[in-house]
Amino acid sequence: MKLHFYNHAFAKLIENYTLSGEQLRFTGTPKDSIDLSNAEENRYSILAVENEQLVTFFSLHKGEGVNPFSPNDDAILIRSFSTDFHQQGKGYGKKALMLIPEFVRSNFIGIVEIVLAVNVKNEIAQALYKKCGYIDEGVRKMGRSGELIVMSYHL
Repeated sequence: MKLHFYNHAFAKLIENYTLSGEQLRFTGTPKDSIDLSNAEENRYSILAVENEQLVTFFSLHKGEGVNPFSPNDDAILIRSFSTDFHQQGKGYGKKALMLIPEFVRSNFIGIVEIVLAVNVKNEIAQALYKKCGYIDEGVRKMGRSGELIVMSYHL
């Protein structure tokens, strides 16, 4: 698996990416995330590609986007993390999460913390994040779909 910054060469992969209704309760679509990335200079759409297939998608957001979740100016936020519905249960989400720290170190100089927010009802995602080294430090926020647990990975 390799992580890539989105560019137009990946447009066809985005078209074929599928999220279930249950997934959409907790995350945004890649297309919406890409539109936001194009509109905001500190937001980046990232694709996890395995065998020329998009299996996992997320955005990284630095600067003001992190502020609601962390006071750390040297943090970056994972947003809209998802795995294609047809690829779930194959370990791709975990594999992508394990690649993110090195990807951040290589592409975002000065970042010392990765932050994410997960819905309290999304227990499967919480367990995955914990397995991948993200720590629940007790911070809670309200999101569009209810209470969020803020988790951190210190680089």
